[in-house]
Amino acid sequence: MSAVYETTKLVDEYLLFHYGAEADILPEGGNWPAEMRASLGFAERTVKWFTPGNARHGLDLGCAVGRSAFEMSRDCAEVTGIDFSHAFIAAAETLRDGRELSYQRLEEGRLKTTLTARAPFAAENLTFQQGDAMSLPESLGIFDRVHAANLLCRLPEPERLLARLPSLVETGGELVLATPCTWLEDFTPIGNWPEGETFDWLADRLGGTFDLLRRGEEPFLIRETARKFQWTRSMMTVWRRKEGGHCGRAAMSSLLTPSATTVSQA
Repeated sequence: MSAVYETTKLVDEYLLFHYGAEADILPEGGNWPAEMRASLGFAERTVKWFTPGNARHGLDLGCAVGRSAFEMSRDCAEVTGIDFSHAFIAAAETLRDGRELSYQRLEEGRLKTTLTARAPFAAENLTFQQGDAMSLPESLGIFDRVHAANLLCRLPEPERLLARLPSLVETGGELVLATPCTWLEDFTPIGNWPEGETFDWLADRLGGTFDLLRRGEEPFLIRETARKFQWTRSMMTVWRRKEGGHCGRAAMSSLLTPSATTVSQA
């Protein structure tokens, strides 16, 4: 996996992405389009795709600097956040421990603005650890909720994670996947990409052990400089772990039609 996620530049961008206020990301006077404002808070919005209610154990895979894991801890008795990046995990742990974290927002060239990231609230039920989503230890356990946002298309071998998911999710538990489907050879060899649409690939791989509950889209916005942003949409799917048996594509056909697609409003 690329070492890009260990760089100070990416840590700073993700701290702003996860913890920056609207005024930090889109300063006043910028005449920002409504679509950009609606794309803020992605790390919080994806967690809201879980069915409302309390759960015991939650897992955030590819947690980056931790905001979604914090949000999961509101409704889960225990939450574990895992990311391959040592730098991301160090930042998440600093915030979890109640400490502030200074970071730099790049404006242009060598001009930067110092900002401060803070945890949204105290979360004693939240732990972070560095780990590989393609090689998770059996000792990790089983979870009522598993969240993986913008992770699949950054894995060298995403099939390894998909094969592991059934043993990670408790019967009746939920899996929330978000992916912008931006397959790049920098992260994933082309031979490991889906042959067709990413959704069809997920339905084929997960349909035997999960029921599809919902499907939709969530936009997100990552600020790189004062004038350069990444505006992207992630495909959202929510799955419930079945008790047993195999459910092929035919049994899921009613959920594969456009009428079953829902789009979350930011």
